[in-house]
Amino acid sequence: MRADAEADELLLAKGADRVEHPGGTLLAHLRRVHEMLGEWGARPELRLAGLCHAFYGTDGFGAALGDHTRREELTQVIGVEAERLVYLYANCDRARSYPHLASPDGPFADRFAGTAHCPTPADRRDFAELTVANEVDVLAASPELRAAHGAALGRLFTAWRPLLSPSAARAVRGLRP
Repeated sequence: MRADAEADELLLAKGADRVEHPGGTLLAHLRRVHEMLGEWGARPELRLAGLCHAFYGTDGFGAALGDHTRREELTQVIGVEAERLVYLYANCDRARSYPHLASPDGPFADRFAGTAHCPTPADRRDFAELTVANEVDVLAASPELRAAHGAALGRLFTAWRPLLSPSAARAVRGLRP
């Protein structure tokens, strides 16, 4: 629990409570994703990654709280494993990676380096779980985004079903029309 509180303090210090995001502020969104992952039974490292998942910005949300080339700052607060998941989430080139995520040898494109690699099965599961939690929260907060993207995300996440926990899979079913 101490790492959760320290991460929350870092997010506040970096201004996450002043960054607009669907459903209020970025900090409120990050806290909801963290809570959702906890309700789904995610391990502590994945929950911490959920709390900090937008720290370096993302392919879909450009505002960054920290510099992805100075990863030690976040690592000191949330630990190596959780930070590694945050970095994986941040560096994802969604258009090039999402269609192949459920394939064990599917490429994962790094938008920072312009390269591709093949994540481990565990990393694919964590990435999928975090992505579903993120998008479920965003779509719940914004009827406009849900109308525009809910059906497509529901189809994508259904294809990811082998990677998802039962709780995340239930949340995906709620996205389908």
